Amino acid sequence: MTADSATVRVLDAEGAFAPSPAADEYLSLIEALPDSDLEQFYRDMVVIRAIDEQATHLQRQGQLALWPPSRGQEAAQVGSARASRPQDTIFPSYREHAVTRIRGVDPVDIIKLMRGTSNSGWDPSDPKNGKTRIYTLVLGSQTLHATGLAMSLVFDGKCGTGDVDRDEAVMVYYGDGASSQGDVHEAMVFAASYQTPEVFFLQNNHWAISVPVSTQSRVPLVQRGAGYGIESVRVDGNDVLASYAVTRRALDEARGGAGPRAIEAVTYRMGAHTTSDDPTKYRGSDEEQEWARRDPITRMRAFLENRGAAGSLFADVESEAADAAEDLRVRTLALTAPGPEAIFDNVYSEPHPLMTAQKAWQAQYEASFQEGE
Repeated sequence: MTADSATVRVLDAEGAFAPSPAADEYLSLIEALPDSDLEQFYRDMVVIRAIDEQATHLQRQGQLALWPPSRGQEAAQVGSARASRPQDTIFPSYREHAVTRIRGVDPVDIIKLMRGTSNSGWDPSDPKNGKTRIYTLVLGSQTLHATGLAMSLVFDGKCGTGDVDRDEAVMVYYGDGASSQGDVHEAMVFAASYQTPEVFFLQNNHWAISVPVSTQSRVPLVQRGAGYGIESVRVDGNDVLASYAVTRRALDEARGGAGPRAIEAVTYRMGAHTTSDDPTKYRGSDEEQEWARRDPITRMRAFLENRGAAGSLFADVESEAADAAEDLRVRTLALTAPGPEAIFDNVYSEPHPLMTAQKAWQAQYEASFQEGE
């Protein structure tokens, strides 16, 4: 079986329902989805793209230091995030804007991080953030953190009990470039050894900045997880239905005590790696146009239209997306820089006399300048 025929795909490039042979075993999960869920998938993708585009504009206008666009990867993120359960813990990389929003993180909190007004963006212990850990720019490091937490779930008996409302799992996101990092492989070693309730979700967007995936690996990346004895599946990452179904089963199996799972979602970064990157330096327009034809939002809209979705749905989604983008812009421009005392606030989880003394000294030092400046 070729790598392509082994890829789980439900929608073809035009959005028609055309499951690949590998998708057969997942179709029952998709058929069980009500229309409201299918429409929510589409809504999630459109709204986060509008937010992402607005953030890119804000960076170009000098409001952010950096922004990593996620255009083109919406289906992989929305499908996988919607497949998780509230008790699961999510470890993103730095491009999972759709994932974090679905889990409850305010997109402005990502802006704070990229603007430099926050050291972490959000508090992962706050229930409103849906057990979502903070972004990391250190490639692959989050896979070790995820595996460590997943190991603790095994030790504490928080998985494999058969209680679907209590058993927990961990899902960690990383890219094709990060898959070449040693941290990822060490994480897989321990995950396999301890049979952790964990899903490694690899978004293969084909470019590790300027290095193509063909240079990084001579075989499909899905084989890397399999090399450690981790059951691995390759999915069309531009097909939100396939991404949902594959991730739902993987998480349920991991949560139920079957051990770690790995998913390679084959997608494409339609924009720059970050706003400091120029993709025209290393890839051609023909490639970009070919992948634009597989746009995940266009595919899902065609699918919904073929099912008879009302035109009012799409108008409502476009309106919501525009409002979300404008809200992001307004609140970003209203952000203020933190005071110097902020550097002392989160060094320790509890009040510490050394930090209290240093904060007082800092305040006294600042006040010693003329007019306190």
